Amino acid sequence: MSMNKWRFDNKSTRELPKDEEIDNYSRQVFNSFYSYAKPEQVKNPKLISFSKEVASILDLEEKDCLTEEFTKVFSGNQQLDQMNPHATCYGGHQFGNWAGQLGDGRAINLGDVINSKGDRWALQLKGAGPTPYSRSADGYAVLRSSIREFLCSESMFHLGVPTTRALSLINTGEEVMRDMFYDGNAHYEQGAVVCRVAPSFTRFGHFELPTSRGDIELLKKLANYTLETDFPHIGQGNKENYLKWFQEVATNTAQMIVHWMRVGFVHGVMNTDNMSILGLTIDYGPYGWLENYDPTWTPNTTDASGKRYCFGNQPMIAKWNLVQLANAIYPLIEDVKSLQDILESYSQTYLSGFNNMMANKLGFNVFNQESDQTLIDEIPKLLQIAEIDMTLFYRNISTLNLENNLSKEDIQVNLLPAFYKENELNDTILDKFYSWFLSYQKIFKNRNIKNDGRVNKMNSNNPLYVLRNYLAQEAIELSEKDDHSRVNELLDVLRNPYTEQAGKSKFAEKRPEWARVKPGCSMLSCSS
Repeated sequence: MSMNKWRFDNKSTRELPKDEEIDNYSRQVFNSFYSYAKPEQVKNPKLISFSKEVASILDLEEKDCLTEEFTKVFSGNQQLDQMNPHATCYGGHQFGNWAGQLGDGRAINLGDVINSKGDRWALQLKGAGPTPYSRSADGYAVLRSSIREFLCSESMFHLGVPTTRALSLINTGEEVMRDMFYDGNAHYEQGAVVCRVAPSFTRFGHFELPTSRGDIELLKKLANYTLETDFPHIGQGNKENYLKWFQEVATNTAQMIVHWMRVGFVHGVMNTDNMSILGLTIDYGPYGWLENYDPTWTPNTTDASGKRYCFGNQPMIAKWNLVQLANAIYPLIEDVKSLQDILESYSQTYLSGFNNMMANKLGFNVFNQESDQTLIDEIPKLLQIAEIDMTLFYRNISTLNLENNLSKEDIQVNLLPAFYKENELNDTILDKFYSWFLSYQKIFKNRNIKNDGRVNKMNSNNPLYVLRNYLAQEAIELSEKDDHSRVNELLDVLRNPYTEQAGKSKFAEKRPEWARVKPGCSMLSCSS
């Protein structure tokens, strides 16, 4: 099917209040869900990459994505019939502080496509120019951040993590001024646009803003629209169904965070405006992958001192954000205890999900508290006694045959590739790991699990290939020289993150020493 045959159902712009001001300038917008905003024309758009899987969701063939029209449409230079470009209005808590109105500052929604299966997919261009919510920013995005967003969106999907998707990555041919680390060293960078795709881009902040302004009428309209469109199985808006909805949001959020912790993903900027009402990973800004296991690590320079959004805090911050959502929808429910009960259920859902996830990472089908709790609790302690790569640790231990007697030498050979400094694997540390492995082996034998079954379970939960920070940076540096081969090679490798791929071992190696402190590899900023 060509794009010209797409069926758009722009329900949100039909049914929710619009901003009556049609001029596109930065301002406070009241009593409205959205404002009109058209993408800026760019001078020389060139397609860098596209996701064939997302194209298929939208009933497009690969040949459709290689047309000039495709590049024009998803760079913002051309709109299809029925498209209704707009930006939405929302607020949010940023780093724990209420920030007031934020909104789609550089994201322009093109409309909702209904595919051949009847599924709704919202199309959104990120980096296509200013909107009424851009504040002092220009609404554009640079190539480096766009590559990171494009690759990570698709990588997370193939890892099995709930996420928004990315259809295309296009170089605009424009130059964009950015100060990457906000240190006074601004310079021009190449501009780019990513087309993001999701069932909905509604965020916690969409509900926070009207409540903060006392606009309960808009709050109720948005909540009812969300129930009808994104949660139709719940029913129409009333107190009981609003609570069911909030329960589902809490459950989905907990499950998403469990997946983040499973693969070692650190979002980096878990503000409430970056939390999806569907429990999807959204807004890939200064994210990073945990390499050596450090629960206090954050990839975000803005968060370097406070570490609010570090790896280990993510479950707690998700609950904090849910508290803010509960406060936002309280006027619709006016029942503190019921909301508190749901927030408490988040903690229980997360803990249960985390324990089962960790059991799966070790090759067990289910978590057994009596036998597994101590074993699991010891892992973070062991992984922090030296610089140890989390991804390689879990992947490597699947190669041990627990049906055999294990010696210290077996453990040493198995562990060494995951140590960033091999000389740190001294006798004292080896003894601690050996003791843990003996406990692990004992549980394995007591459950009468076959080693092949354990290996299969582990290798379907512990990825071999993740979008390591330095891999993304290498792809960026090549792409800035007009060589996009690495972007597309990474996209292809990351389609099968759990399966060893011939000739791709370089993508499964621990961080090289040169990347330890290199910008873009060790730390990133919100600048994009």
